[in-house]
Amino acid sequence: MPTLQTERLLLRPWEPGDFEAYAAIMADPEVVRYLGTLPLSREDAWRNLALLVGHGQLRGYTLNAVVERTTGRLLGRCGLWQPEGWPGLEVGWALGSFAWGQGFATEAAKLWRDYAFRVLGVEELVSLIHPSNERSQRVARRVGLRRLREVEVRGVTCQLWGQTRQEALARKKR
Repeated sequence: MPTLQTERLLLRPWEPGDFEAYAAIMADPEVVRYLGTLPLSREDAWRNLALLVGHGQLRGYTLNAVVERTTGRLLGRCGLWQPEGWPGLEVGWALGSFAWGQGFATEAAKLWRDYAFRVLGVEELVSLIHPSNERSQRVARRVGLRRLREVEVRGVTCQLWGQTRQEALARKKR
């Protein structure tokens, strides 16, 4: 499982000590508002975290822990996600509301985007974004994704955003 870092962030595999903070983040109605779920109970947060860890074991990547390097505080999750039946390899993010508006999601998503294109050699990345989630749409634009079309995933209508490796390379050259 990869560990990535920027000057401000550590993107690493989940650790047992992350659970309390993760459960608090996922219990916040504002955080889960556009994730297609109600706020998670502690029990459901545990299952969700176990799902992420299991996905990582099966795929070699997952939505990893996002940790602020200076404080060691868990900010949320970001990484690559592609369960069975998903419309493509997704770069996804969900941060605690206390971490919004500071550029953390963009910073983390760009790092995972670069990892997917450079290390994994993928040809295209996608993000599924709720049509009303303007914050995530802004992050997607800053990462270089563009809105492709609407799709239905597990009974929820989402916007499918995407970027090819060629688009990412062209953008970096500018």
